[in-house]
This record gives sequence, structure tokens and C-alpha cells, in this order.
Amino acid sequence: MQLFYNPNISENDVNFSFDKDESRHIAKVLRKTIGDTLHITNGNGWLFEAEITLADQKHCNVSILSKSLQPKREYRLHLAVAPTKMNDRYEWFLEKATEIGVTTITPIICDRSERKVVKIERFEKIIQSAMKQSLQCYLPKLNTPVAFKDFINKDFNSHMFIAHCEETDKTSLKSQLKPGSDVTILIGPEGDFSVKEIEMALQHHYIPVTLGETRLRTETAAIAASHSVAFLNE
Repeated sequence: MQLFYNPNISENDVNFSFDKDESRHIAKVLRKTIGDTLHITNGNGWLFEAEITLADQKHCNVSILSKSLQPKREYRLHLAVAPTKMNDRYEWFLEKATEIGVTTITPIICDRSERKVVKIERFEKIIQSAMKQSLQCYLPKLNTPVAFKDFINKDFNSHMFIAHCEETDKTSLKSQLKPGSDVTILIGPEGDFSVKEIEMALQHHYIPVTLGETRLRTETAAIAASHSVAFLNE
């Protein structure tokens, strides 16, 4: 099944028209024609089966044949991950975390962050593409970048963890996770969180955890954390 994404389609729609860019992609690139079936999601859980009634490069229209609201996961995973120096590494993380099953992603700017400006629009497109590729109907929420100190002052009503490399008392993330529980995990930049940031997180009741015996890159650590949560909840 090939999945299309359009945030404007509603469960109340009987017919729907794609914009010019998507119409061109459907009619010219994919060579879809009248009578062909499309599967569409709005990223809010709805899956639509639709039949093409007009296949034009400027106007592609469909008639909704059926719709269903897909079940949500029993847990929510919020990854707060510092941007990496190389953009492609962070983009890789966004793609893989979406495939695995992240709910929310927040880029956090830390004391040792080498990159403090990110391309949110490009990140959004990567997440959308990964959602479609993995046939999911819930689009992860991508927040705008926020300073570390501002992030930890927020109340997320979840189990909160900070993964760092300092030689202090830590426990394994796996031993702390509970099935069905909402989780927030902090992952630092290449130079790790500063000692001050770690202390601030602990004061805000974040639990210090390790993701294994080896030192991981930022994007690898984020994927290891997301997979641990997803695996536990299978």
C-alpha cells in the first residue's frame, strides 16, 4: 500500500481535491488515472480509501470510499534531542525515530551545542515522508528549538530521563521503563550535557540513565532510546 499525506482532509469530507503540486505528483509522476484507488491520511489518525474521479496535473480529485480511525499507541514518547553538528545525522534520526514510533520531538539547545539553528520546514518534510513510508497515520509533532533550561522547566506529566556520559550514578533505561507509560528522554549534543545541565535536570526530577556500555553518538543514542521504549511496549 502506498500512503499519501494531506493535513487538510477531514473525516467529514465526501470528496477531496489535491493542490497543484500533489496533483502533478499523482497524475504525472505516479501516472494514476480515473478509477485508481488512493490511501490517504491526515496525520491525525484517520485513514481514507479514495477513488480518483479527476486525474489532471493541476487538479486531482477523489471520492472518499471509506474511512477509519487508527488506534493510538498506549504510550507517548517525547524525545528532546540536541541538534547535531552535521544536519544529515539529525535528519537520519528524525526519519528512523518516526519509523520506530516517536510521538513528539523537540530540538534542545545546550551549553555545548555546536549547531543552534535548524531547518524546521525540511525536518517536517522528512518526518512526513517517514510516516508515509512506514504506513503510519499519526504524524509526530516537531516542536521549535528551545533552550535546555527552558525545556526542563516544563511539566510533561511523564516518566523523565536524561541520558549522559558523566561518570556518576546511573541506571539502565531499560530497567526504568514501564509498559504503557508516557516517557520523556533528554539526549545531549556531541560534547554531552554540561555538568550544570545534568544537575539542573536532576533537580527537576529527571532520572539519569545509561543506554549501554559504549559511548554513542547523539543520533544513535536517540534511536537506541526510542527503540527501547517501542520494544518494551510491543
